[in-house]
Amino acid sequence: MAKQLELKGRRYWILSEPHGNGWKATAVAVRDDGSSEPLGIEAIAETRGAADDSVERKLRRLLQAY
Repeated sequence: MAKQLELKGRRYWILSEPHGNGWKATAVAVRDDGSSEPLGIEAIAETRGAADDSVERKLRRLLQAY
């Protein structure tokens, strides 16, 4: 599953997949040419929504720092 965000003029995907008894989500930056770059931001939670929300919060905090 993927969730798309647009923040500060750039596109990001939050990708989530089953992980053990829960879910693992990761953040990926999407370039204009369609290529992508993993950002090293990830979270594991009991539900997909919780994992996605955690990664989104981490990404927003990272972008506010720059």
